Amino acid sequence: MERPYVKITVTEKGERSLRARHPWVYADEVVGANGECENGDIVDVISGKGRFLGAGFYNANSKIRVRILSANANDRFDSAFWDRRLRWAVDYRRTVMGADFSCCRLVFGEADGLPGLTVDRFEDVLVAQCMCLGMERIKSELYAKLVDIMSGAGVKISAVYERNDAALREKEGLEQAKGFTIGSGDGHVIITENGIKYDVDYISGQKTGFFLDQKYNRQAVARIARGKRVLDLFTHTGAFGLNCAAAGAAKVTSVDISADALTSAAKNAALNGLEVKYVQADIFKLLTKMAEERCRDYDCIILDPPAFTKSGATLKNAVRGYKEINMKAMKLLPRGGYLATCSCSHFMTDELFRGMLKDAAMDAGVSLKQIEARQQGPDHPIAWDVPETDYLKFYIFQVI
Repeated sequence: MERPYVKITVTEKGERSLRARHPWVYADEVVGANGECENGDIVDVISGKGRFLGAGFYNANSKIRVRILSANANDRFDSAFWDRRLRWAVDYRRTVMGADFSCCRLVFGEADGLPGLTVDRFEDVLVAQCMCLGMERIKSELYAKLVDIMSGAGVKISAVYERNDAALREKEGLEQAKGFTIGSGDGHVIITENGIKYDVDYISGQKTGFFLDQKYNRQAVARIARGKRVLDLFTHTGAFGLNCAAAGAAKVTSVDISADALTSAAKNAALNGLEVKYVQADIFKLLTKMAEERCRDYDCIILDPPAFTKSGATLKNAVRGYKEINMKAMKLLPRGGYLATCSCSHFMTDELFRGMLKDAAMDAGVSLKQIEARQQGPDHPIAWDVPETDYLKFYIFQVI
């Protein structure tokens, strides 16, 4: 049976990429089309010899010209297709998250075969972000299905809130916006992660309101924090520091440049009855000052910076930034102290990150004894066909 979609022909390079199951066709990989299509339409992608390679959403406004939905020519993109994809995503989280299913990422874009769509669950509230025009067209149907699927799993969802206020949407030809699509609320929800309560501001907080990907990394750091003097840098809403305080750290000092973030962190500390000292400061300047003063107040330092690079063009500067904070942190620690450090940038590969840490240790005059090498939690699955889903590098060392 003849398929009803416009056919997009790609270069040999594009064909090789799709055969390797990477789900993106870039603009410079498109050779031509056998007809007209609108942005957001589903198209078939074929090789120069006419072989079917996959079908996906087309968008001439984006450098990612086609986002592949399926490489199966028998798939039909009807209601049942989207229902299957969403059920697979939810069932996977129920399996891998267990008791932590109440607070996790339900949908992780391409890793779940739902390109450009992110959905985080905070108890009875779902917070979504859509970065794909094709998905934008059907998002209301998807959100309604997701609520029904959760209901079938015994979970009542009271609201779905969209955080489509990311600048990246404009590169897809989409406007920025945010608001409730289902239900309503006051913008706050109390969640519990690792036994610690947080007041999540999903309207004004960063991204969807809370960073869920470090859940188990926080537990890992907390295991070594008991009795330690902890310096938690780039604390944001305080999660690493609170995990350490709850685990019995001798003292915890959490630092961030954002006054709003520290206000949220202090509220979270009060919510849990935990004692943490909060300091507003530029971390780069603070580390320099502490090094000049030969500060030895801490024997455990946590570095959880924002992504220093979001493109290959700024990678060299990012490496320098990561090296600076890590080298200075290593110098501040006594022999036998502990360092937890990470990067959340896909462009900062694990190989680059490890090399940077090795160079930082050499310049600091220390050796690193690796305790753990970790990544994002399993609710943010890494699809081996999609290297962009492998973004979080997290290491814990003893500094010798």
